Amino acid sequence: MAKKGTEGAVFEHSVETPHIRAEPSQDLKLESPTRSLIMEAPKGIQVSAAAGDLKATCRKELHLQSTEGEIFLNADSIRLGNLPLGSFPSSSSPSSSATRQTIYEICICPNGKLYLSPAGVGSTCQSSGNICLWS
Repeated sequence: MAKKGTEGAVFEHSVETPHIRAEPSQDLKLESPTRSLIMEAPKGIQVSAAAGDLKATCRKELHLQSTEGEIFLNADSIRLGNLPLGSFPSSSSPSSSATRQTIYEICICPNGKLYLSPAGVGSTCQSSGNICLWS
């Protein structure tokens, strides 16, 4: 049974439907303010925003998981914001301390955490560096 309010419909139990859409010129919002929101389908789920942005936000962790395939990111640019800057050996640092570092490499720890390291002639990534040791 659905309750309809000023914010839309509220469902007390599971909902099964082949199509969900917002009214023209209205936003579509699926939310579960106190519990989980689960979408399941045996042949896949498609979410598209043909004329705008698609945004997923959460308070703690956002998991993208594929158990038998891949996660494919296809865009003109892919930005990873707020990656921490790791430390690197002083022998790999630029010879002039006045030189401003503008090129970095993306490094990955054994636990999957990403961080930036100043690019050098060789890789400056260290799996035992300060970033990887922090939990």
